[in-house]
Amino acid sequence: MGIMARLRAVEHATRPYDPEFVAAMERRWAELPDVVKTPGQIIGQHGVGCEGTHGVFPKCNLKCTPCYHSKDANQVRVDGPHTQEQVAAQMRLLRTLRGPRAHAQLIGGEVSLLPPDDHAATLEIMRQHGREPMSFTHGDFDYAYLEQLALGDNSKRRLTRLSFAAHFDKFMYGRRGIERPPNEKALNPYRQRFADMFAKLQREHRVRYFLAHNMTVTPGNLDEIADVIRDCQGMGYGMFSFQPAAFLGDERRWKEQYREATPDAVWAEIGRGAGRTLGYHVFENGDVRCNRTAYGFYVGKRWYPFLEEDDPRDLAVRDGFFRHFGKVSFTGTPPALLAAKLARVVARHPSTVVIALRWLARTAGRVGVLRLLRHRFRVRPVTFVMHQFMDAEVVEPAWEMMQRGEQAQDPKLRETQERLAACHYAMAHPQDGTLVPACVQHAVLDPAENAQLRRLLPLVEVRTSVRRPATQEK
Repeated sequence: MGIMARLRAVEHATRPYDPEFVAAMERRWAELPDVVKTPGQIIGQHGVGCEGTHGVFPKCNLKCTPCYHSKDANQVRVDGPHTQEQVAAQMRLLRTLRGPRAHAQLIGGEVSLLPPDDHAATLEIMRQHGREPMSFTHGDFDYAYLEQLALGDNSKRRLTRLSFAAHFDKFMYGRRGIERPPNEKALNPYRQRFADMFAKLQREHRVRYFLAHNMTVTPGNLDEIADVIRDCQGMGYGMFSFQPAAFLGDERRWKEQYREATPDAVWAEIGRGAGRTLGYHVFENGDVRCNRTAYGFYVGKRWYPFLEEDDPRDLAVRDGFFRHFGKVSFTGTPPALLAAKLARVVARHPSTVVIALRWLARTAGRVGVLRLLRHRFRVRPVTFVMHQFMDAEVVEPAWEMMQRGEQAQDPKLRETQERLAACHYAMAHPQDGTLVPACVQHAVLDPAENAQLRRLLPLVEVRTSVRRPATQEK
């Protein structure tokens, strides 16, 4: 390739805006209900939302209360080829309908029940379709599994980056070493152990990682949220996500009056753990009745937001970011290439440098120069999230009406329809070319889907000797 051809290739690769990504965002914005088309809305201004898999490995080896899977989920065999085939089909549809770049969750039952080779192959399939994958787990696996996932049998690194979301709460029963946790604090060594495995993997094999911490919230652990945040903020998690429990999934696992843990109460406890009141309107992901998000960072043990919700200067920074950088796809873009794209935007709009420097000075002033010096300018980005699933009893009728093109008159069903229309989290159905919100998947579609999977992938009894009884796969 000649010099001019190389220069043209570099120029093309570093163009800030991908027309296909921009078109996908414009479609998403047009699809949103007016109630969520706010200045801080991320969907349609800097992304297309999040995606998740379904029907690929519904089995789990812990018992959670509640469990959002239907009663047949644990009667389905984990099968690597099935997982890869289904994920590939779902990612193809997402690539077609949602554009070239998005975050996607490899989620079902317990991801570590997949053999490491199948797990790694599935992550690669997701990346081939422009998705930045995150594996969802209860975290009860060993370093040997993680190492084999990243390296393979030849001990050569096959994955340069891993993202995991680990779910820990005291209503998950059967974890090794702590079958029935007495409280959230008792799980802290297990939370630390999980994060330490990834630090070791990075140290020994240069595999970068991002970790999110998930926790279901009920009236029984609502008042423990703040301590979880304070105790675990320095463990290595880049996100703490809390999900108020919903009446969804397996009815046999519904144990409490879940709605007593209201969204406002949960968000207040998250703020108590962070050490301050948290705003959630600077950046919005879909409908704030479903998702509340606070982006910020720790310096030492104190958390600060990137942008203050009540400061017009910070809101102007947000608006400028969307205006000039919103159409740049950050997801899955290598750091050096992303830097080149951003540099071209800055060259075209030099006023962004002034805006950024003023924001930096303002933020440093809020933190305090002495604190920054004392902590050697070490800044740890940490995001707080609350995600509120909806109850099956309202999702099913609201969705049925939406399928018929009917707008509900009942206020509760009307709210449900608005939230479903604005859903940040979609799942793909290649058989009919549709995308559905996660609440619809769990409330409406999972029972029949898992019943079918139970017939397709039944648990297999294996006799190991004539003297030992048959045992089911676990």
